Formats: sequence, C-alpha cells, structure tokens
Amino acid sequence: MTNRSDKGFIPVMLTPFKDNGDIDFYGLAKLTELYIESGAAGLFANCLSSEMFELSEPERIRVIEEVIKVADGQIPVVATGTFGIDLQQHANFIKKVYATGVTAVIGITGLLAQETDKDEIFEANIFSLLELTESIPLGFYECPVPYKRLISPDLLGRIVATGRVTYHKDTCLDIDQIKAKIAATQGYEFGLYDAYMAHAVESLKAGAAGLSCIQGNFFPELVVWLCENYNDQLLKNEVDTVQQFFIDNMDVMHNVYPTISKYYLQKRGLPISTFTRRNDVGIFTATIEKDIDALHDSYNVLCNEIGIKHVSI
Repeated sequence: MTNRSDKGFIPVMLTPFKDNGDIDFYGLAKLTELYIESGAAGLFANCLSSEMFELSEPERIRVIEEVIKVADGQIPVVATGTFGIDLQQHANFIKKVYATGVTAVIGITGLLAQETDKDEIFEANIFSLLELTESIPLGFYECPVPYKRLISPDLLGRIVATGRVTYHKDTCLDIDQIKAKIAATQGYEFGLYDAYMAHAVESLKAGAAGLSCIQGNFFPELVVWLCENYNDQLLKNEVDTVQQFFIDNMDVMHNVYPTISKYYLQKRGLPISTFTRRNDVGIFTATIEKDIDALHDSYNVLCNEIGIKHVSI
C-alpha cells in the first residue's frame, strides 16, 4: 500500500445491515469481493463510511475479522483503532485491532485532541500514542467526525520519519497541502491516499500513493481505472472525461450518504439493504432517488465510451 509508482485505490468500506439493523455479514462478504474484483489495492475497514461510531466494540472487531477472512491475504487491510476516552484506551483497542491481522491500525485525528486544543497538544498526543502502541504500524485519517483536524506537512513528515506511520488518508481538499505533505514524506515506506476526487489526477501526478474516496462505493472500477491510467498520454482525453465526471457528480454522491451508495450498489445487483444506523444523513427522497438513477445511467454511458468493464456481482 505504500508503493509510490503503482497507484492504488483503497475503498472506505461500507457496512451492510439487515433491515432490522443487524450487521449483514453475507452482504459484507459480497461487498468485499466486489472491491477486490474491481482491482482495489487494499481495504479500509471500520472507517466512517463503515458507520464505525454506530458499531459496538465487539462488532468493530467482527467486521474487521470478516473483511480479513474474505480478503484472504489477496490485498492488505487497514482499520480504525482509536476508540476510547483517553490515549491508553485508544492504545488498548489499537492492539486488539492489530491482533485481527490488519496491516496497519488507523488513528482518527479528531479523536486525538479536543477541538479547542492547540496543535502542540495534538502533536504530543500522537507521539505518546506511538509510544503506547509499541511497534504496531499506524496510519492516520483526517476524519470529519467528530471534527476535522488536519495534520500539517511538517508534523506528518516527522511522524513518518519514525518508521511507524505507513498510511495517511488525506481530506485537506487543498492540492498545495497535498504536495507539501508528499514532499515532507519522501524517502519513506509511506503512502498518502487522497479522498478528494475533484483534484484526483493532479494529486496522483504530484506523488500520492492513490485514492481513498467515497466514490468507490458507487463505481470502484472507475477509481481503479483512473489510478492506473491517470498519466497515460494516449488516454488523456478519457482521463480528462473521467476527472470531469467525478467533479460534475460530486454533490449527488455526498447527499444522504451512505444510504445512496447502498441504493446504488443495489441497482448494480449487490444483495444489501439501504439500512443505515446513522440518524443524521437526511431523508432519501424520490428526488434524490431520481438523481442516483440518473447517475447510474451516466456511469453506464461513460463505461461504454471508455471501455470499462463492469465487475459482475
């Protein structure tokens, strides 16, 4: 997951639920297979798209274990481990997550300091967490919940230099910051994966290891195709078309998420419910459903134009 020359797509995995709210492990297995067959370079389980805050601690572990079981060593798996009220509790759960067999455990930046804390406290907490977790490989995710705290290029460079941090999911939405972070981490076994598809091609060209975006929960093949072909001059027109497709459809894919992505995958044939445990996503109206139906049609047209083969479900 850290090879800068081979760009990869790391899905932020959904958690399928049954209509009664229980975890749908069959659906999770089929979804995991879809990501893998689409060409994903790795998997990010137990993340925000997985509804990690709505899962109990045992459920988080079971979800991670199921993903690892289905992946069966084909591609690496990372998963969030910072749950608790203090650094020691974070460290304790990180050890439990690592014991499942993940490649690295991810820390949520907004859980490692209070929103009102100065950056010095945030930095000190990161280095304390590194000490408390011994030699476990870690990564960080600038998750927007409970609030978004960004890692500066300078701090990212220094924590990567410890040799302990191998993965970063970036949500700064600023290509200049992306470039600075990549420059600060040159020479290490480390990969920055950008979440913001509006500048996906520019980020990949700047040296990002790949993409880790919610759009992969609609059409993972397209994100993989972009990672593989972003710099192919013979396909420049097609790459520009794909980049613009992501820009044009940015808003519709964020509206009432993750319900809409589950609905979209249903349309593709994945046997999952649209149920979500989150109560803050909004209402899946007939208008939104119509928008997603139109997105589905537009994607099919794009695939025919570019020659992207749909992964069968």
